[in-house]
Amino acid sequence: MTQPEALKHLLHLVAQGKISPEVALNKLKYLNYEPVEDFARIDHHRTLRTGFPEVIWGPGKTVDQIAQIMQTMRQQTPIVMATRIEQAVYEQLREKLAGLHYHPLARICFVMNQDEGDRPSPVHPGLIGVLSAGTADLPVAEEAALTAELCGFRVSRLWDVGVAGIHRLLNNRQAIADADVLIVVAGMEGALPSVVAGLAACPVIAVPTSVGYGANFNGLAPLLTMLNSCAAGIGVVNIDNGFGAAILAGQILRTAHRLAERDR
Repeated sequence: MTQPEALKHLLHLVAQGKISPEVALNKLKYLNYEPVEDFARIDHHRTLRTGFPEVIWGPGKTVDQIAQIMQTMRQQTPIVMATRIEQAVYEQLREKLAGLHYHPLARICFVMNQDEGDRPSPVHPGLIGVLSAGTADLPVAEEAALTAELCGFRVSRLWDVGVAGIHRLLNNRQAIADADVLIVVAGMEGALPSVVAGLAACPVIAVPTSVGYGANFNGLAPLLTMLNSCAAGIGVVNIDNGFGAAILAGQILRTAHRLAERDR
């Protein structure tokens, strides 16, 4: 474990009654990081502080760096995840990491310490619904859906229900009603989250994508549409940020569950 001597000393203090378990837990939240050579510092205790582990951002790192970080993290973290991994990078990574899974559409690779097939079982309450306006938005939408699943949430998917054919969305109103948090992914003009928010009784997280013609400005147009939505209950993340939307949805559900437990 990270900083073994510090942990051992802390546990001795608890065993001797010199500090309380609550004080020890607070100290554990802020133990030091673990270095990987001179290029990375792994925050093993991020889950303890925030509820979700550190995730590796793939672009800008070499294959060897990603492999070393994942190998180090898997000793402490049940699921280690790297985002924005292209197929060619994955092909090299799987030669270095046993048990590596890859989802080409989401561009996510991951390793799991437990034997659960290619997905972990849901461990958190609630349902996250992920909607995409068009097929071209699926890489971002699937990044959100898979991230949520790897974080232990139950996910429903509803693809290609954009406003250009509004009947496709209206024919699936039950999927909107069933969700506890909705992630709505759209490019072009980005109108879908506003429509969904007018139908939903739960928080809506809008994700603009860089899909669209010239005046889309690589996602700026849908971003501004979503920020200026007249529908209440919408939060907006950055362009193409499916990962961030999934983590926000997870935090909403975890906080709701914590409040429910507190009121019992």
